[in-house]
Amino acid sequence: MYILLAAVAALVAGIVVGRMLAGKARLDHEGQATAQAQQILRDAEEKGNRLRDEKIKQADERLEQSKNKFKNLRNEFDTESRRLKQTLEQELTERRQGVVEQEQSIKLLTETTQRQLEQLQRKEVELEKAREKNQTDTQQLRDKLESQAEKRRLDHEAALAELEEKQQSADEQLHSVQRQLETIANLTAAEAREQLVESLKNEAQIQASSYVKDTVAQAKLTATKDAKKIVLETIQRTASEHAIENCVSIFNIESDDVKGKIIGREGRNIRALEAATGVEIIVDDTPEAIIISGFDPVRREIARLSLHLLVKDGRIHPARVEEIVAKTRKNIEEEIVEIGEKTIIDLGIHGLHPELIKMVGRMRFRSSYGQNLLQHSREVANLCATMAAEMGLDVKKAKRAGLLHDIGKVSTEEPELPHAILGMEMAKKWKEHPDVVNAIGAHHDEIEMTAMISPLVQACDAISGSRPGARREMMESYIKRLKQLEETANGFKGVNQCFAIQAGRELRVMVDAENVTDERAAELSFEISQKIEKEMQYPGQIKITVIREMRAVAYAK
Repeated sequence: MYILLAAVAALVAGIVVGRMLAGKARLDHEGQATAQAQQILRDAEEKGNRLRDEKIKQADERLEQSKNKFKNLRNEFDTESRRLKQTLEQELTERRQGVVEQEQSIKLLTETTQRQLEQLQRKEVELEKAREKNQTDTQQLRDKLESQAEKRRLDHEAALAELEEKQQSADEQLHSVQRQLETIANLTAAEAREQLVESLKNEAQIQASSYVKDTVAQAKLTATKDAKKIVLETIQRTASEHAIENCVSIFNIESDDVKGKIIGREGRNIRALEAATGVEIIVDDTPEAIIISGFDPVRREIARLSLHLLVKDGRIHPARVEEIVAKTRKNIEEEIVEIGEKTIIDLGIHGLHPELIKMVGRMRFRSSYGQNLLQHSREVANLCATMAAEMGLDVKKAKRAGLLHDIGKVSTEEPELPHAILGMEMAKKWKEHPDVVNAIGAHHDEIEMTAMISPLVQACDAISGSRPGARREMMESYIKRLKQLEETANGFKGVNQCFAIQAGRELRVMVDAENVTDERAAELSFEISQKIEKEMQYPGQIKITVIREMRAVAYAK
């Protein structure tokens, strides 16, 4: 029990001592905290004082800067104000001077106008006096003329009456003499007049026949000699090149590396170009050259220009090929007009209808028996002009007819008509002179020659075509056969385009994929081959290739 009490006492004593020690520690901690707080407060006051001094110093500097800036702006403002004031004063002085000068000019103009007005008034007064005097003189002259006219009328009536009396007396005497003559000759006046006229007529016929006979004899002696002389002089004075037309064109390239681009993957670029232009592109071992083969010069030219643009651009693929070919075809149409205009300017022909100018330009891309048609027509025009000048005919009409005599060859209208008749109809349609129209239609004797220049055009056409080497008959028949080959295939339903290539040994036919099936394409190639066998004559065999291409086109908008 004592132990328990001792333990309790010890516990109580421990608690009391602990509390006393805790109170003393708390008092020590509070003192330290108070000291730290006072130190922090002093540090804060010092920092605040420093910051306040810095801010005051910065404010003083900014104030000083603002004062300097304001002072500078004020000086600039004063300077600009003085300059503007001087400028305004100068402008005001100049304007005042201008106003003074204008006032002086107006004053001078007013004085001048006043003087002119006074002069006009004086002239009006003078004109009024002159008009009154003129009226008086006119009235006097009118009265004088009327009196003279009345006197002359009376004199004329008297003379006329005297003349009628004399005429009546002469008629009576003439009738008396006529009756006496009729009695003596046993003929009336009408019978005598008829006999006189008949005798004069017979005498005139005899003299005219003799004169015509002598003239014809003299003409026969000199006509052949003169005609040969005119023709020889005309040929000698007209220089012309021989025919150089062929069926191939050479396209030169810088290097053989370009050939690969032109051919394309698996030859698709070449096929696209051949399908778009209708020619055959031959890429062989010839270095730095590609051969363009086709009987139509227009197609060859389109293919050549398209190749040039494609190589220059560098982008060669089927879509680009079709785009360039369409663009080139449009450019060729414009070039045709330019060629026609240049031709008529060179020949000095004016007033030609625009459609005829286009046809003249198309001649550049057509040939006649291997002879370039435009070159031939220009030559005929020059020959006609020379011969017409020698014979004293209309040179302008002759030259015009010579240029237009073969325009029927470049028309697509009514191809079944002879080209001379077709050209005549076209010239008549576009209001050409009747002599020119007749010369065009009669230069192959399809119609009667009624104009003086018609035989001239016929002779000059023969001269131009008969030059040594001017024409090749085989070329013309060859081109006609290829055109007939294309026309035969175009006559079938569903055919869009067809091109004769490989010198006529192959016919490529493009059909409409929507209207022609694959089975129908095979039948169509057979039908075309059968029709060609029945209607045409040709050496060897002809390959008919029907191409049916399906395209799906959509647009993203």
